[in-house]
Parts: sequence; structure tokens; C-alpha cells
Amino acid sequence: KHLIRRERGGPRAAPGNRRGQDIETPVEISLEEAFHGTTRTVNLQSPEPCKTCGGSGEVAGAICHTCEGMGTVTRPRRLEVRIPAGVKTGSRVRVAGEGRPGSGRGAAGDLYLVTTVLPHAKFERKGDDLTTEVDVPLLDAVLGGEVTVPTLSGRVALRIPELSQNGRQIRLSGKGMPVLGSGDNKHGDLFVRVRVQLPEQLTTEEREHFEAMRSARMASTAKS
Repeated sequence: KHLIRRERGGPRAAPGNRRGQDIETPVEISLEEAFHGTTRTVNLQSPEPCKTCGGSGEVAGAICHTCEGMGTVTRPRRLEVRIPAGVKTGSRVRVAGEGRPGSGRGAAGDLYLVTTVLPHAKFERKGDDLTTEVDVPLLDAVLGGEVTVPTLSGRVALRIPELSQNGRQIRLSGKGMPVLGSGDNKHGDLFVRVRVQLPEQLTTEEREHFEAMRSARMASTAKS
């Protein structure tokens, strides 16, 4: 439903010339839509002068039955609104002059789309930054390696430093959300959280290698 806002403060308009009220309508968008920008179609009810009575509210001295004496009738209208990249939950997208009509020579109010960005299965958002998790095989976490990481603009390769602990965060600069109002020039960062994956099974040879490693670590600890 549309929510009507009170008129803005400031000097009072002249009698009979009053600015129209603003309208707010909520919209839900996905994180991908907030990243790339999107559009929404809004259904409006626009008042128009009644054609039956010419806006007078009367026909031959009697109340016009078309507009019931109001002099105006409402017509449904569809308006496509562009939602810019980088919007957050609570962002208000203004469409000037698409609110309630003013009285007399008063200007029409504005239409505001109030956005809610839905949760995402892979990314957490904080401001303009994003966080995601990536599975890293045990040996790559120990020795270093490379994994593929999803981003909202496509998959990228990420270098895993050696001895990366479980839960370590690695920053990919500029791979977060667009900063609202900056176009494509500025983005937040993407923080990739390492999730070390242990093998579910070991071959005989692998077990021997791990046991040899454990023996070597124990011997090194005993000497220190």
C-alpha cells in the first residue's frame, strides 16, 4: 500500500495554492538487483478532470454521477521507475512530481520508493562491503594455493596464503557493492572467509604421510 507523507515544512503556500502530498511505496529487490540497478513498475491512481461535467461537479444543476460531485476521477496508470545501483534497505528513490496533485497552482508531491534488499544465500552485506565463505582444501590451506571465489560480477581466482587458518578473512578490494551515487566508479570490498575442508577419507599412502608429519612435529617439539 502507498503511505502518504505529510507536506514538507517551510513557508506556507498562498491560500488555494498548496503543494500535493508525497507518496511512499515499499519495494523489495534482490542483492543482485541492488548491485546492478534495476527497475520497478508502480501502479498509480492519477486524478483527471471529469469529462462528464468538465470538472464542475454538476450536470444541469445536479450532482455529476460520474465523479459524484468531486469534479475529478481517478485513472490507473503504470510508471516504470529506475532503481540505481548501490541502494540499501531503507534507501528512498525519489520520483519528482509523481505524488498527490497540488491544489490551485501548488506543485504536485513526489513519489518515493523505499527499498528493502532481501537476504542472500552466499553473501552477507554490511554497508558497501560483502562477506562470503569459500571451501579451501586442507593442503592448500597449509601449503598455499588458489581457489575460485564467486562475486556479484563473476567468479575470480583468489590466492590462498600458506598456513591459512580456518576463519581467516582475505580482502578483495573493490569487489563489494557499488557506492550509491558514484556510478561504476567506486565499490566496497569483498571479504572472503576461509573454511578449511578436511578430507573425508585417506589412502594408505596419505595416512603414512600424515603420520610421518606428526612424528616430525613431535620430534621438533621435543628438541625445542
